[in-house]
Amino acid sequence: MTPGYELPLLLFSGFRTLIDRLHEELARQGHPEVRPAYGFALQAIGADGATASELGRRLGVSKQAAGKTVDRLSRLGYVERAASVADARAKVVRLTPLGLDLLTRSAEIFDELRAEWVRELGEEGVAGIEAGLRTVTPSGTRVDAVAWFGAWA
Repeated sequence: MTPGYELPLLLFSGFRTLIDRLHEELARQGHPEVRPAYGFALQAIGADGATASELGRRLGVSKQAAGKTVDRLSRLGYVERAASVADARAKVVRLTPLGLDLLTRSAEIFDELRAEWVRELGEEGVAGIEAGLRTVTPSGTRVDAVAWFGAWA
């Protein structure tokens, strides 16, 4: 019988393998400075943008921590701050064309990585993993993993 502690380690190892491969390919495609935490932040910002407070809530971090990440992403050209249409006092963080390019490339790379897993495990095997994980995990995708690990800086 497989010890129970192996399951989370295998799940994390699979996740880590995919993320490491993603970042290797992103670097080759012109995004060498991108870090895993940035991907979570860009996903949390989304197509509609977010204020620093909203971003902090979505990521499970303080407004200040979210602001520091926005500063880094802004310096790298992935996001910009703009006036909010709803509240002139508020600033909304929006993805730039470079940020959208990064997310588009990431999606394409993940499709390629999934296809590699299909070649190794078969479509039924990968679909079974995905279906099983959807069954045992809460609905909705969470982007607060970095804060959960306590690695936000």
